[in-house]
Amino acid sequence: MSKPLDSSALDKVLQSAVDDGAVPQVAAIAADRDGIVYEGGAGAPTVGQGGTVTTGTQFRIMSMTKMVATVAALQLRESGRLDVDAPVAEFCPEFADLQVLDGFDGDTPRMRAPRTQATVRHLLTHTSGLGYWFFDADLARYEQVTGTPNVLGGAGAFKAPLLHDPGARFTYGINTDWLGKVIEAVTGQGLDVVVKEKITGPLGMADTMFLLDPARTGNAVTVHVPGEDGGWASAGELLPQDPDWWAGGHGLYSTPRDYIRFEQALLRGGELDGERILSEASVEDAFTNQIGALNFPPEIPTADPATTCSFNAGPGWKWGYGLLLNTVDVPGGRRAGSGAWAGLFNTHFWVDPTTGICASIYTNSLPFVSPGAFALYGEFEQALYAAL
Repeated sequence: MSKPLDSSALDKVLQSAVDDGAVPQVAAIAADRDGIVYEGGAGAPTVGQGGTVTTGTQFRIMSMTKMVATVAALQLRESGRLDVDAPVAEFCPEFADLQVLDGFDGDTPRMRAPRTQATVRHLLTHTSGLGYWFFDADLARYEQVTGTPNVLGGAGAFKAPLLHDPGARFTYGINTDWLGKVIEAVTGQGLDVVVKEKITGPLGMADTMFLLDPARTGNAVTVHVPGEDGGWASAGELLPQDPDWWAGGHGLYSTPRDYIRFEQALLRGGELDGERILSEASVEDAFTNQIGALNFPPEIPTADPATTCSFNAGPGWKWGYGLLLNTVDVPGGRRAGSGAWAGLFNTHFWVDPTTGICASIYTNSLPFVSPGAFALYGEFEQALYAAL
């Protein structure tokens, strides 16, 4: 069993972030290959009410769902049931109807056919051309003038256009929602069933699911937004509770204690407590650059400041399968070759195979990557590595 770290500096980072108003609440957890080495929490699930969040509290993990869905797709690749170089339209014929948004004539979108077919690999690597409205002003405008809902608004989001030809560049978007539809087409099962039977069930992640039952709902934080008084105000539940589809890109709720088991399985080459969810080769692929000479954008400007701030990752990042990869060591933090991602409501995880550590940090607030939340990510990481 792993030896717990001295938690004092880490606890102080969490408590200070809540006291300073950087986040409404925060829970964090870290583990090595053998077990948990740190867990802590600060702040109430709903600001102004009682209690303190823990690593057993339910959070909306949003885009941290993507790596779970990616693992499900890689499982199908391993079993020979999914050719990732096959066109998406082979599994989802409606994908063939998508056009490239090439600008506007007044308020009329100018559309053209894509020059190449998008493959499942393009979905896995966010190179299909699909985007998110909050990071692309043209897509936000398209959705507004055509009445196309964004991905939180209903199944009509699957009619959103491509922003460029498949393979032309990395564009973060609704690729993994489409990937979930591919998984359902291949398996003949709902994504919720696939995830439970193939990933969360084997790993003992009983608190990770697409919809919470009443008991777990009572154990969940609420999403917070900046209040008029300069503090935090609860916005309640922002995810649909009668969804049109199981969202592989953002749909899961989880607890820090549950999701760390998923991280540990990746850290251990695909296995935890005798349950293997991926081969070592597939895990290695996930942690290997899969976008070639393309790069993860060093800066992604916001197109919807209430939803997200601009995301400034800086240079030197690549994308594997479901994971953002740093190509150089982070001073005082994760080593080169670590895999990470985050969720829209300000959750974040990383897995560092070289150091042998994985960790995640959770709040539920908007906008994404607010200065306070983004600084907290870095402060927690620095304090964790200093304590190792």
